[in-house]
Formats: sequence, structure tokens, C-alpha cells
Amino acid sequence: MRVLLLEDERMLQEAIREYLGAMGYDVDAFEDGMEAYEAASEGGYDLFILDINTPGIDGLSLLERLQKSKIQVPAIFISAITQIEQISRAYELGCYDYLKKPFHLKELSLHIERLIKIADLSACQRVVISPKYHYDLKRRKLVFDGVDQALSQRQAQIIDLLASNLDRIVDFEMLRYYVWENAPIDNATIRAEMHRVRQVLKEDLIESIKGVGYRLRRQ
Repeated sequence: MRVLLLEDERMLQEAIREYLGAMGYDVDAFEDGMEAYEAASEGGYDLFILDINTPGIDGLSLLERLQKSKIQVPAIFISAITQIEQISRAYELGCYDYLKKPFHLKELSLHIERLIKIADLSACQRVVISPKYHYDLKRRKLVFDGVDQALSQRQAQIIDLLASNLDRIVDFEMLRYYVWENAPIDNATIRAEMHRVRQVLKEDLIESIKGVGYRLRRQ
């Protein structure tokens, strides 16, 4: 796991970096929020650990900027700040956890382990299709840029079948069985419905396999 650490207290920064490094994490540490922002913008991080009061850009503003750039990485805030307004803002921005200084390094590792479990569970419940599209298996909803895609009941059934078989061909027989409950409809009817689904989607995700069926492609 690759971790970005923003902490301007040098002794604490070094202690966290060494401790997490010994646990097998790859940690890039920064004192300045602007430098951290530039590094985070390049991508590749699995976790942000952010102090709030830092030079350049504070941790809250850093996370807000990254989210506006569609860089959504789990974050843990570490800070001596106790004002409820700033703590509330941290959670509004989507931080997973908040750790008040001073804290024991073992406590930080426990928070990270908890976050990993939550992230793993979430990953099992969603199928990432493209940078903006994912399918929520638990709710059976197609989501575009954080908003549920409006679909008719039949369109939703088609997407559910395709997303459950991402990058695999779904033939006409499978569509006929799962979507039309094995009704005696012809392939032309299925093609017409698939055309309507494609028109609704905001990206070209569905590939037509001539004479066979369709495939939802990961972008």
C-alpha cells in the first residue's frame, strides 16, 4: 500500500514514516500542502494521512482540491484541532477517520487496518467500469460520477446482467432468459432494447459482438 503523509511536525512525521515503513507500507512524507498536492495529483496513492494545519495548503483544502480533480482516495486526518466545525468539515469532505494528537502509533495502525477492511468490503460491492462509471452490486444501481443513472426497469436488468459479467460476452440467450424471463422474443427486439440502453448511457461502454451478443467493457 502506498501512503501519502502530510505532517509538518518533523519528529512526528519521521516517526510515522518509520513505523508504517516497518509494517510494509510505502510512505511518501511531506511538510508542505502544495508539495503534497502536486504529488497526489500524479496519482498512485492508496491512502492519505493528513494534518490540518500545514504550510502551503492545509489538509482540508488539499482533500477538497483533490476531490474536485476526481482524485478520491481514503483519508485519515491527524490533528490537535478539537473545534467541531473543522472536524465536521473533514467528515463532510469524505475522510474515513479522524485521529486526535497526541496518539500512539499503534492506534494509527489500527485505524488504517480498519479502513482497509471497510475499503475491501466496499470494493466487493462495486464493479468499476470506467473512471466515472461503477455498478453498485448491493443496490443494483449504475452510478455515474457519484449519481445514480436513471434507467427503466428493463434497462436496469440489462445493466445488472452485463455488469455481473464485466468484460465477458453475454449472448442473446442469456439476455432472453434473464431479462425477458425466457419469453419467445426475437434477436431484433433485444437489439432494439440494447440500442435504447446505449443512448441513455453517458459513455460508450457496451460492445456489440455481431451475431452473438454484447459485452460491457471496462474502460
